[in-house]
Amino acid sequence: MPGYKEIMALLGFKSKNAVYKLINKLVEAGIVEKDSQGHLIPRNIFGQVPVLGLVEAGFPSVAEEDRLDTMSIDELLIEDQSRTYMLEVKGDSMIEEGIREGDMVVAEKSEHARDGEIVIAEVDGGWTMKFYRSKGGKVWLEPANKNYKPIYPKESFRIAAVVKGVVRKY
Repeated sequence: MPGYKEIMALLGFKSKNAVYKLINKLVEAGIVEKDSQGHLIPRNIFGQVPVLGLVEAGFPSVAEEDRLDTMSIDELLIEDQSRTYMLEVKGDSMIEEGIREGDMVVAEKSEHARDGEIVIAEVDGGWTMKFYRSKGGKVWLEPANKNYKPIYPKESFRIAAVVKGVVRKY
């Protein structure tokens, strides 16, 4: 997101005060928010989408459209915008978890994970996404593809983020 000076130049404003007033209006409207350092971050990028009800993934049933609520994709996938980013998936080691090559994963920066969470981690100098496993003081990364073996760190191991969601466009 642009800073005050960039916004001033982009919009042709003569003063930072005008930018300040504009930003406050955008914050009030819920379009942007400020992180802990005062930088602007977008909010509700995808806008509100109606939640109509449930759809049967098994046997067909009578469909009834009931507008239950609205929800933004941001609300669903992002808890802390300042710590959240997306990565494109390369490879098929998480295919049995439904994560395919070309999917986008929503990840939240974190140095810690619970057993069974999907993490973005640096292992022995390389980066990967796998299930985090821990037992009896040992940690390893487990793929969701029977064609791959678990990864046991030899020299170094660091969790960078926990995966919060997967986005796939058809």
